[in-house]
Amino acid sequence: MFLLTDKVAVVTGAGSGIGAAIAALFGRQQARVAVVDVDDAAARRTADAIAHDGGRAEAFVCDVSNADAVARLFEAVASDSGRVDILVNNAGIAHVGTIERTSEADFDRLYAVNVKGIFFCARAAVPMMVRQGGGVILNMASIASLVGIPERFAYSMTKGAVHTMTMSIAIDYVKHKIRCNCICPARVHTPFVDQYVARHYAGREQDVLAQLSAYQPIGRMGTPEEVAYLALYLCSDEASFVTGQAYPIDGGVLVS
Repeated sequence: MFLLTDKVAVVTGAGSGIGAAIAALFGRQQARVAVVDVDDAAARRTADAIAHDGGRAEAFVCDVSNADAVARLFEAVASDSGRVDILVNNAGIAHVGTIERTSEADFDRLYAVNVKGIFFCARAAVPMMVRQGGGVILNMASIASLVGIPERFAYSMTKGAVHTMTMSIAIDYVKHKIRCNCICPARVHTPFVDQYVARHYAGREQDVLAQLSAYQPIGRMGTPEEVAYLALYLCSDEASFVTGQAYPIDGGVLVS
């Protein structure tokens, strides 16, 4: 069960955190993984780790907010592998602030990566999947697309767009055997979280991490690997009846 044998999987933002965990798990499940990140060294580290575990992976550098760069990425993957069976749109950036503390530059930056990035990648992948008779697209949304979260104005805007793009792609291409779902995590303990806390709360790191953990009724943040296991299910043939859905993985936030 849950094997991805010989399926070609493109995972964006795979240099660290959730994306790296998804890429690594897909590699262990026998997929051929295109490890995509804006950071060349990070992409190579993930690809090398997959290869070290006996998997197949190749690193690609791409800024998903650049339409030409995304087109070149998918041309390269198609040239190398001939198909794209799975696209995981994981690349994204965060922002903390109310509408009053969100500049136009902040808003545009988040929109460019979190919304247009998914648009560009899905737009490149969908025609390939139509030609080959099907495929799977998995988008990384957030519980911020389902409920209000304090001081996440621009971030929530982008993740709401991810949610609705997911439903649109699912309904438009279900007859082409393309499934599209999104995952909506609560707080996940990634290197980004540690770096953010260290930069903005120097000397108070442990207290702040404890507060972030307490937000989830289960009493801790999620792990990238836990999100990766859900991603594996949704991208596997075992989830062949699932499309157009937003899956929370939230430690009980939505029921509290």
